[in-house]
Amino acid sequence: MPIVVAMLLDAVLGDPKTIPHPVVLVGTIISFWERVLYTGGRMRAKGVIFCSAVALTAGGAVFLALKLAAALHPYIYDVLNVYLLFTALACRSLKDEAMSVADALAGGGVPLARARLSGIVGRDTSSLLEDGIARATIETVAESYIDGVVSVLFYMTAGSFFGCESLFAWLFKTVSTMDSMVGYDNARYKNFGLAAARLDDALNFIPARLGAVLAIAAASFSKYDYRRAVRIFIRDRLKHKSPNSAHGESVFAGLLGISLGGGAYYDGEFEARPWLGEGLRAPGLPDIWSACDILDRAYMLCMLAVLIVTGCIYV
Repeated sequence: MPIVVAMLLDAVLGDPKTIPHPVVLVGTIISFWERVLYTGGRMRAKGVIFCSAVALTAGGAVFLALKLAAALHPYIYDVLNVYLLFTALACRSLKDEAMSVADALAGGGVPLARARLSGIVGRDTSSLLEDGIARATIETVAESYIDGVVSVLFYMTAGSFFGCESLFAWLFKTVSTMDSMVGYDNARYKNFGLAAARLDDALNFIPARLGAVLAIAAASFSKYDYRRAVRIFIRDRLKHKSPNSAHGESVFAGLLGISLGGGAYYDGEFEARPWLGEGLRAPGLPDIWSACDILDRAYMLCMLAVLIVTGCIYV
């Protein structure tokens, strides 16, 4: 079962540091097509063409690489397939990044924690204290748990029924990377990046809801208050301008008994957002550890779900 093998590799190794990562190629493709198409007017229409061109180029590259590998030897295909699946996942790297912030806080290094946090979030971190650092870190874990883990696994599993799990995974990753590069509501990308942002929203729609349910289920036999998480999820899951972002965050807020959201500064300007959760106390260092524990539990449940769903294919 290549998906489960890839999940185990990600859990143990995280993102490879010494060999090429496919997301670098995807970023290069995105930058190329942006240079080609970001000219003149009709930016919304060109944004649609841009999305199509990037997806076709990246998907075609994955398809051709797999075809070539299969032509050389079945084992080469198997290795490449697992490698593409493994590098599409981001659970271990997400946990490592969150724990690096926690380690800095544990050592009393708020400035160091701010610096490490700035590498994984887009908000301004220079004035954050421990509660703000913890809140931002947990929000990143909760949101990236959806689009970096559950959504990827969802499309891998869907693709496995057609024998192209890594192709489906990297088509999704391509859209996700496009959104992270051009899906901004600013002067440059408001129109050009609209198609990428909307497509990313559409692809994450089902996984966001599925991931929230899986996180609650995974934490139900533990110290976390799953009943409160269900209540907060139902109440707060749509309190975000994105149709998906508050699903994971509301569940983590409910499980931990804290509030997330509330807005943040971006490039010196405050962007207000609704509060999620009940805010029973200020978040702190232990909540980052707990968020990573919830992530681990949900990842294990995802692995079980993948085994069950794909089991019929490989029997």
